[in-house]
Amino acid sequence: MKIAIFGQFYQNSTSPIIERLFHFLNSNHVEVVVEENFSSILVENKLIQNNYNKFSSYKDLNKTFDMMISVGGDGTFLKAATLVRNSGIPILGINAGRLGFLATVQQENIEIFLQLVLDKKYTVSKRSLLSLSCSPKIKEIKDLNFAMNEVTVSRKDTTSMITIETYLNGEYLNSYWADGLIISTPTGSTGYSMSCGGPILTPDANSLVITPIAPHNLNARPLVIPDNTEIILKVSGREENYLVSLDSRIASVKNESVLTIKKTSFKINMVEIPEETFLKTLRNKLLWGEDKRN
Repeated sequence: MKIAIFGQFYQNSTSPIIERLFHFLNSNHVEVVVEENFSSILVENKLIQNNYNKFSSYKDLNKTFDMMISVGGDGTFLKAATLVRNSGIPILGINAGRLGFLATVQQENIEIFLQLVLDKKYTVSKRSLLSLSCSPKIKEIKDLNFAMNEVTVSRKDTTSMITIETYLNGEYLNSYWADGLIISTPTGSTGYSMSCGGPILTPDANSLVITPIAPHNLNARPLVIPDNTEIILKVSGREENYLVSLDSRIASVKNESVLTIKKTSFKINMVEIPEETFLKTLRNKLLWGEDKRN
């Protein structure tokens, strides 16, 4: 088996995870390839030897890889998705962060769950993504024009609201007066959208969620739509520019630019261990069913 390892940061609390991960993979004769920058961090902190093969971009990841392991929080997992892209390489997230809806493997379960991976006793959850195009084009986005969680427009350099004129498949929906608007995938429905009052979707739902951020038109509510809908946004406000984000990547966009958002032609394959299903994660992370009186 050939596995790519990716991470972004190192903290002291991460060292036991790294040590256990590499010990298990080496003991089971797994071919390990480490992302170049992450490798430098781990070598500098004397957690691994500088004798592993490395990769530096999505161009280095091909069909010979069986899996990518993301070490960190959900933000690291989303970054891993930008490396995997449309290659189809499944991603397994080991949680070194806090909440962890995507990075579901907890430190105490590393060896148990990795053994299930080696034994191929796992399933793949196919996660939809959103693509963004803009007229005129946004230089900062270039070829990384997709998001796994959400595409968001929001105000910039002002406390004033922006107006987001919204069309679904060419038909006018609404003009949101708000701090912004979130277009969320089912995967992203447990993130920013949920914190703004949006509904939670199961990963296999063929839907998207439109969630306004602090809307001034108080009757505006989150809206669930089919995921084959083409969404067009035209944003205006008092400032010359507003912000558009694809997960954690942010660009400044001029007023009256036209944004087109739709589902991508490819999906991200997320490794799901039977003991860590989406529904179990919901119960554990959101404390569903817990009664503090008991």
